[in-house]
Amino acid sequence: MSQPIRILLNGAKGRMGQAIIHVANDEGAVIAGTVDQGDNASKLINDVDVVIDFSSHNATLGIAQLCAQNKKPLVIGTTGHTPEEKNAIADAIKGIPVVWAGNYSVGVTLLNALVRQATRALNQAGRWDIEVTEMHHRHKKDAPSGTADTLLKILMEERKLATDALKHGRSGITGERPLGEIGVHVLRGGDVVGDHTVLFAAEGERLELTHKAANREIFARGALRAARWAKGKSAGIYGMNDVLGLK
Repeated sequence: MSQPIRILLNGAKGRMGQAIIHVANDEGAVIAGTVDQGDNASKLINDVDVVIDFSSHNATLGIAQLCAQNKKPLVIGTTGHTPEEKNAIADAIKGIPVVWAGNYSVGVTLLNALVRQATRALNQAGRWDIEVTEMHHRHKKDAPSGTADTLLKILMEERKLATDALKHGRSGITGERPLGEIGVHVLRGGDVVGDHTVLFAAEGERLELTHKAANREIFARGALRAARWAKGKSAGIYGMNDVLGLK
């Protein structure tokens, strides 16, 4: 039997951190170190195989720099980074394998692939308008979610649109819906773990692709799967498509 992978968990006190701790043993992993705001991760980095980051947008860069200095693979699950933070993190992690995804669910990874396939096919089938909705619990701090951002990126790539095509909510006399617009709607409330829908609407028919998460364990298991996969990989930035062998 192979040895359990040893994990340093950054953001251990958060909801996702607690979910990872809860399922780690079942997934063949040992949480060898936990850190949160104000803790010194450098004291623990040498005793682990991989680092998983589910912290906050302004804490990822520090752990990324530490991983690069110590040649440790990194799994980034934190969302809400500014463009400047994303660029700084990308610069810091050159030379190590990093899995960086907005969502670690197997189902969401497949949703991404299906949305790309559907968009590509419908581009050749006349006018299909696109709306994206997502809902999370009342405590979530960033919007849209990292998962929604990934879906929007896929849609813009396949439609060859820029970010100014995104319409975040509607109010007042908006006029007729223009060609090439992608509607984005963010809902927050209760304890919803994560619901995402991409809606394609044409004259006479409508297609909806939806994923609903019932608990955080699905993301935790996916992150641990990504950590096992990243160990021993060559340097580069990977996504869950790579982990699942979808590309």
